Order: sequence, then structure tokens, then C-alpha cells
Amino acid sequence: MEYRTLGHTGLLVSRVSLGTMTFAGQGFYKAIGSVDQAGADVLIKAAFDAGINLFDTADVYSDGESELTLGQSLKNLNIPRKDVVIATKAYSRVGQGPNDMGASRGHIMDAVEASLKRLQTDHIDLYQIHANDDVTPLEETMRALDDLVRQGKVRYIGVSNWQAWKIATSFGISKLHDLNRFETIQAYYSIAGRDLEREIAPLLQAEKTGLLVWSPLAGGLLSGKFSRNNQKPEGSRRSEFDFPIVDKERAWNVMDVMVPIAQAHDCTPARIALAWLLTRPFVTSIVLGAKRLDQLQDNIAALDVHLTEDEIKKLDEVSALPQEYPGWMLNVQSVGRMDAQEKLVWDRFNS
Repeated sequence: MEYRTLGHTGLLVSRVSLGTMTFAGQGFYKAIGSVDQAGADVLIKAAFDAGINLFDTADVYSDGESELTLGQSLKNLNIPRKDVVIATKAYSRVGQGPNDMGASRGHIMDAVEASLKRLQTDHIDLYQIHANDDVTPLEETMRALDDLVRQGKVRYIGVSNWQAWKIATSFGISKLHDLNRFETIQAYYSIAGRDLEREIAPLLQAEKTGLLVWSPLAGGLLSGKFSRNNQKPEGSRRSEFDFPIVDKERAWNVMDVMVPIAQAHDCTPARIALAWLLTRPFVTSIVLGAKRLDQLQDNIAALDVHLTEDEIKKLDEVSALPQEYPGWMLNVQSVGRMDAQEKLVWDRFNS
């Protein structure tokens, strides 16, 4: 297993991590997965034995049952608390009251206590705000999170699904008031959906912030089950829950290139999609979601796939984002300013 630091910290996390959205399968999340306690124990043991130390969940997954399952698995397997990094999230509605959701100080303080209890732990390694809150002042959110770190209930903080400008603003607030800052962003990113490269990826690199990738296979679209001629395979999660939003035609074009590369490496297209993500310099860890042991093992095996420069180039080109302003103008005006190597990197992430 390879490890990277969690953002601008000294904490090491595995390049691939295990997401637990498939655990329990209550309510809305039943369509995503219904892994029971015994099944979760099998997946977590396999992940831990493979060197995975980061486990990601959220209070909203299966109405808290995902956190309960994760916490119990770590107990059942006698995995030392110090050897795992537990990440969870708060924001989504967890009750009927007007304050049972959001990123207000009140909800954050209530949510963290509930998560600690379900996870059977005295601290959360990475506590993330799960979504954008247009109601709560950003300073209120940052002060509440800082208090949790100072109290020892949380060690690091992160954010998920936020706009680049708001994340940048949070950095300014943290610096101005000497508050703990977001060390990670958890965001959707895949070879079929590279929108993150427009604004968020440059921010990550400039601020030395970590990226945790959710849905790296675009909700299973890149698993190898889907194709132009089989867009709704039976038994696939995405056939019932068509998310995240993807430009399907671009995805099929990507698959046209990925399949022969997978054949050359004698592996699944899923491994190629994950291996491509691991070549991105700003990716810290890829959050894997699995319902079965064989799925998890196949995804972990992506660490052993080493793409050639020519293969990476082909994948980059077929999945490249269409140019938007100001990207194309920045390219035009930077001619003659950067040396050849800098321009190569710039073109790759801004073409």
C-alpha cells in the first residue's frame, strides 16, 4: 500500500480508502447497498489487511446505521483505534426539527456527539461538512469546527461538495482568526467527469489541500458492465440510481479507449479508471465503495496497474474537458511565459 499525507498535515492515509455508503442499506440508501454487519466485517478486514487505514462514512448514510456498522466492525475485528483513520460527515437532515441539518454551530455540536456514540470512539480523525450551507455564516461553521479540534473530539477537518470560491474564503477566515483550516476536500472526480480540474484542482495544489475522491467509477458507469449497447445492465446500482450526472457520450468515448488498455494489462476497465486517477498529482486517496469482496479486491488491485506515458496521454485526450473561459484565454496569454515542462502540465489540466 502507498500512503500520502492528509492535506498539509503529518497524518498518513492510504492511497485508496474504504467508503461505507453500501453498509446497512436503510431507506434511500438501500438502492446503493445493503451490506450487513457480517459482510461489513469481511470488507473491512480485507481492506485493513491490504493496508487501507482510512475509512469514510457519514451520519446520513442509512440514517446513522453506516456509522454504527463501521464502529462495530472495528470492535469485532479488534483493530486498534490508533491504526485507523475514521472520517465522517455532518450536514444532511437527521431529524424532523428545523435545526436537524446544516452547518450551524448548534447542529455541528449535536451531530458530532451522535457520531461519536455510533462509532464507539472518543474522537473522529477527519470531520467533514458534507454540503454547502447557504444559511449559516461561514465564520460560525469554522469556529465551531475549531472548537471541536481544540476539545480533542476531532483531529482534522474537511469539506465536501463545496465551490472553490467558498473553500478559498474559508482559508482566509481560518488564517485571519487563527482557526483550524480544512485539510481535505471530498469531491466527485473520475475520468468521465473532470469538472473539478477547472477551479478546485488548482486551489488544492496552491493550498496543499488533500483530495478524497468519491464515486471514482462514476457510480459504476466505468466498471465495465456499461457500454453504448448495454446502458442499463441488470443488477447494477446505476441502473436504478443514475448518479452522479455524467455526459454519457463522453463516457462511452472514454470506454472505447479504456477497454483495449485494460485488455493489454489483463485487467478490468475499473482498474484502469482508478489507475488513471492515481496518476493525478492532487489526488490523496480514492474512496472505494463495494458491496462484495471481489469488487473490493479488484479495485485495490488498481494500485498494481502502471500505465505507460502513451496510455496516460490517450486517456487524457479522450477525457479532456471542453475549453471554457477563462481557461482558453489563460493558455493564449501564457505563451512565452512558462518553460516547456510547466506548459505541458498547464495544458494537461486546463485543456
